[in-house]
Amino acid sequence: MLPLLLHIVVVTLVSVRVLLRPHRDPAARLAWIVVVLALPAVGVIGYLLLGETNIGRARVQRMRAVMGTLPDPAAAPGMEAPALAPAVPSRHAPLFKVGQSISGHAPVGGNRAALMADSNAMVASLVADIDAATDHVHLLFYIWLPDNNGRAVADAMGRAARRGVAARAMVDDLGSRLLVKSPLWAEMRDAGVKLGRALKVGNPLLRIWDGRLDLRDHRKIVVIDNRVTYVGSQNCADPEFRIKAKYAPWVDAVLRVEGPVARQAQHLFASDWMTYGGDDIAPLLRAPWPAALAVPGFPAQVVCSGPTVRHSAMPEMFQSLMYAARRELVITTPYYVPDDSLQAALCAAANRGVETVIVFPARNDNWAVAAASRSLYPELLAAGVAIHEYEGGLLHAKTLTLDGEVALIGSANMDRRSFDLNYENNLLLADEGVTAAIRARQADYLAQSRPVRAEEVAGWSAWRRLWHNTAAVMGPVL
Repeated sequence: MLPLLLHIVVVTLVSVRVLLRPHRDPAARLAWIVVVLALPAVGVIGYLLLGETNIGRARVQRMRAVMGTLPDPAAAPGMEAPALAPAVPSRHAPLFKVGQSISGHAPVGGNRAALMADSNAMVASLVADIDAATDHVHLLFYIWLPDNNGRAVADAMGRAARRGVAARAMVDDLGSRLLVKSPLWAEMRDAGVKLGRALKVGNPLLRIWDGRLDLRDHRKIVVIDNRVTYVGSQNCADPEFRIKAKYAPWVDAVLRVEGPVARQAQHLFASDWMTYGGDDIAPLLRAPWPAALAVPGFPAQVVCSGPTVRHSAMPEMFQSLMYAARRELVITTPYYVPDDSLQAALCAAANRGVETVIVFPARNDNWAVAAASRSLYPELLAAGVAIHEYEGGLLHAKTLTLDGEVALIGSANMDRRSFDLNYENNLLLADEGVTAAIRARQADYLAQSRPVRAEEVAGWSAWRRLWHNTAAVMGPVL
């Protein structure tokens, strides 16, 4: 009798906790209560391990302390130059207001960019930039593998450190565990590269009491000499991505950007680097912007998010872009498990006559996410959204183009993990030339994709629909 009473008390208390947790949408609350009631022991343990976005009180305090010491990069001498004033069209100004409300950075002008041809070209360009660096090189990757491209970048960092350039490299401790355990990690350290690991795993059983194990630093940040940054979806690895080779090649999109927006990426890198024990690099944010580099260019803004940034930051950014579309909206994302408001925003774009296109990978490395995504196909198709599935590998690029004028590119997916659990970084820009380049790349993806037709989806078997919809119900838990 006593064990049964204890069981009822525990399940009741956990259910009440689910209902009282802030920032939980009703679907997520309902999903977790169903899990807790249907699978009491497993559900209770599962919720305590994975049900709350808890990064650890001590870690949050460190992060806030670091953020309090970092100066605003916009206040550095030279940043007031007229050429750096952001010429944002008035119709798009609200989008950058949303971005500023998330990251605290206003858009800045004077930027130029080039879209990398492919993953190997990006690494070749990055190695060339590292070899040309004169002051510092800062890298952060969620996944950095000890493969061909991973070694090429590591060797370049070692060369930089040996010639006196401050080389700092940081990785997510879980995503880059193969590198951290490999001789290449030690080789970088021995060459003089300063190394950092974000969100160390340590003992998983003890880590339970210091925040969720699956909260990860998913960012990809490159800053070179305070003026060059790279932003996109690519990890530091070969496109063959040998840890999941059967889905290869992994297809990514990365922009190389020169200009003062690199200072915003520097601010983001500094917040992570210093939070996890790195040396103080705040003075770099106070360094003057050279007058010779204060030249006209497009406006851009770093938009970062994470479990310690305000709730629903990335969904709000995505939704704002969707509702702003008037002629065309094209999206590529590998993982699509939206909340209801994001799904409604995408359907609303098509319903009001915007040519709305979304491209997913035909074969996804996450089978549950793929199933949950496909459960939403009928609603998207009924609204007029054109769905395509890319067949040339795993389309990993996270891109959005809006009316041929505005683009968003970065690390954030359109799923609950990116919205609630991962630290992400993205770039919002307003420039017809750069947007056209990204739109052309999206056209390349479409050329290697097959359209998903409404009659095809209507013909799916009952078992297949049952599987898709079951995965969708578990989406808030996933």
